[in-house]
Amino acid sequence: MKRKAVDIKESPQVKRQKEPIPDYCHVQPRKDDNGNQLWPASSEAVENAREFIRECATSNEKILIVPDKDADGLDAGVIIHRTLTALGAEASLIGVHLVGKGKSIHDEEEREAMGAKNPKYIIVVDQGSRPAPPIVDDPDVKSLIIDHHLSDEFPKDAKVVSACHYPPVATSSLLTYEICKTLHPEIVASCGYLCVMGTHGDLGNTLKWDPPFPDMKEVFKTHTKKAINDAVSLLNARKSPFLPPRKPPKSNKTNTARRTSKFDVLTAWSALLSATSPKEILTNPRLLSARAEINAEVERQTHTAPKFSKDGKIAVFRIHSAAQVHPVIATRWAGHLKSSKLEIVLVANSGYLPGMVNFSCRVARCARNRETPVDIISSLKAVAEMDTTDLVQRMGESFARGHKEASGGIIPEKEFEELMVLMKVGEKPDDTGKVVKTKMKTKMVEKSPQKNTLGNYFGKS
Repeated sequence: MKRKAVDIKESPQVKRQKEPIPDYCHVQPRKDDNGNQLWPASSEAVENAREFIRECATSNEKILIVPDKDADGLDAGVIIHRTLTALGAEASLIGVHLVGKGKSIHDEEEREAMGAKNPKYIIVVDQGSRPAPPIVDDPDVKSLIIDHHLSDEFPKDAKVVSACHYPPVATSSLLTYEICKTLHPEIVASCGYLCVMGTHGDLGNTLKWDPPFPDMKEVFKTHTKKAINDAVSLLNARKSPFLPPRKPPKSNKTNTARRTSKFDVLTAWSALLSATSPKEILTNPRLLSARAEINAEVERQTHTAPKFSKDGKIAVFRIHSAAQVHPVIATRWAGHLKSSKLEIVLVANSGYLPGMVNFSCRVARCARNRETPVDIISSLKAVAEMDTTDLVQRMGESFARGHKEASGGIIPEKEFEELMVLMKVGEKPDDTGKVVKTKMKTKMVEKSPQKNTLGNYFGKS
């Protein structure tokens, strides 16, 4: 019996497996000389912060909470407020100061506004840190700074607890929760969801919550993940439309109320403070209206074409908007753009503050697994230091602040243009980096005189 011919086809190419991106929590924490884990900050700093909060609660004096305007800062601020009242502080003695649009706690106008409220204690949360005078001029006012932004310098005379050197770096809401949860038995139940919301706001809702992060299973049993993430979506505009050629990854990093041109942060603070669950936040009409405004503005601004630095490492998008949408667009494009050279996505907004450029930088997703981790702050400073004049001094303290993976700044328009020249944005690279396709060369073989071959043998019927 003759065998039937068999079609001999090339085996299909094996699809290249994508390298898994490690979860944020999967970083080995630091340890002390005795092998004890150091997280979320130094033990001494954490205990000093707890003692400060206890003192505030029992002082019967005015307390001022100064949270940042994003979800992480606002959730952390509410955790502090609830801890103080649980410890016996009168709610009427606890105030809040929300920093104005484009301002920082170090601006004289903000320092005067905080001082005018006559607090005896000030707790600053998630505001970023830099060398500065005391938070307010009154020498009798005591201050505590809770933060996770990269810095080794802080305002004068303040107590500080910072997570920035203790990987995996905790968000400010998570750091605050870890400080407060041992101060009163109610805090775990009343503030666990705030910790999750603030942390998802900064790190995204795909976080694994593996050690050293706390076990949040009870939080997700009490409050469904859908409710939590929908609330984060409302506060952080996760569902803002973004329509590049392909669907980008989800992102949580934008607070709707503070990003609108109206800059209504008080609505977000009030909604969080009065709510007892994530579901209550979802029906706030002003937050819903704010999200609609941001959705429309992100859609309008997000299709700007990028220009690249000459070395291909930085993609620059330029927009003009009165709303704070530049961080949103940076986060979204960082998850979409792909290149073997690309490291940083920079979105510059010339319309947020008159005469200034607010810019946000994010590490491109395609660069996260590289052998040498991308450090945005170091990269920005390295570019600025190529200047032979006084550019670094003229840009001031608001340049290259934040985190290694998420940084930015607020600098005058003229100085920003100088920075772009140093980056050689828009200049053609010396090496185009294009992949040149060539036809595969076929090796010619002399025709064999043999007539009875394997091919015609199996082809016979």
